Amino acid sequence: MTRLPDFRLETYFSRWEFTARHHLTASDVQTMTLGELLALGDDADRDAFQNLSLGYTETFGDRALREVIAGTYENADADDVICFAGAEEALYLAMNVLLDAGDHAVVVTPNYQAAETVPLALCEVTGVALDPDRDWALDLEAVAAAIRPNTRVVSVNFPNNPTGKIIDAADFTALVRLCDERGIHLFSDEVYRGLERDAAAALPQACDLSERAVSLNVTSKSLGLPGLRIGWITCRDRALRSRLERAKHYTTICNSAPSEVLARIALKARGTILDRNRALIAANLPLFEAFFAEFPDDFEWRAPDGGCVAYPRYLGADGVEEFCTRLVEEAGVLLLPASIYHSELTATPTDRFRIGIGRGNPEEGLAAFAEWMRAGR
Repeated sequence: MTRLPDFRLETYFSRWEFTARHHLTASDVQTMTLGELLALGDDADRDAFQNLSLGYTETFGDRALREVIAGTYENADADDVICFAGAEEALYLAMNVLLDAGDHAVVVTPNYQAAETVPLALCEVTGVALDPDRDWALDLEAVAAAIRPNTRVVSVNFPNNPTGKIIDAADFTALVRLCDERGIHLFSDEVYRGLERDAAAALPQACDLSERAVSLNVTSKSLGLPGLRIGWITCRDRALRSRLERAKHYTTICNSAPSEVLARIALKARGTILDRNRALIAANLPLFEAFFAEFPDDFEWRAPDGGCVAYPRYLGADGVEEFCTRLVEEAGVLLLPASIYHSELTATPTDRFRIGIGRGNPEEGLAAFAEWMRAGR
């Protein structure tokens, strides 16, 4: 395995995330306090948390937690689930288990950087770009053309980060079928599932459609609980799940016991939390729509199909990189410029920026942004 490059997003956040006055590029929904989460549990849950033994936990994850996770799928049970310290560990270990030096992977772009840099450190990788000129459409023929005899993984993410795109369910089902026909593992990052603007647009979960498919999820994004650091992979290939457990022995070994209990409470209250988070996004969207409507010569805006991030185009002659730098330095408003989503695999737009629409009370940040824009920058 070659040395991984710097993680551009995290390096950028290390500089600005906790110093910028207005974090307008968050990739998660507004979180809640520990007390608020515990209030969603029943007496048994709260007692389990209060009297928890702080010893090692099972590498696969707490059995009761895995049973609750399995209940969020149509065709999975607890023995199809393995938990990790967030989605990043799950993605990292899955790629290391699924890919060897002589293999090949196909990765859809733009994406969360690790989705391509981890496979690239292991084997040859071909990118297939979502088309910004066709509403970020995925060309299934391009995916098929990219597949080689030694392709082992096709990696996708819907709702997509950073574009918010959701492809049609028929296309997603066709993609699953294509991978099954070629004996390929479809790796499906589903961390924003549950935040669709139109509930009818929600895609099936990949592992429900195929025994070979791998579904990734986490408490961080749709549930807005990144501090729990609980992610999971669901896959009905038990041999693969066993290999993932052995790989985890070299990283975290097991999860945080308190986080597993809290994640169980959150997932049992999943419907309530998702209703709250969708309502928050629905209330926020008109504020963002109004902001971008005020500056039509500077931006092209489109609300995401799902998730809590969008990827508008910046039209200014100074370019999006200088624009985002000046904005955070002069107005304290943090956005993510297109360079964060640069791909080594495909061309990616250089005039976009990521903005988050899921945090509570964005009015102050949008007001600072608008004031800076009106001042002529």
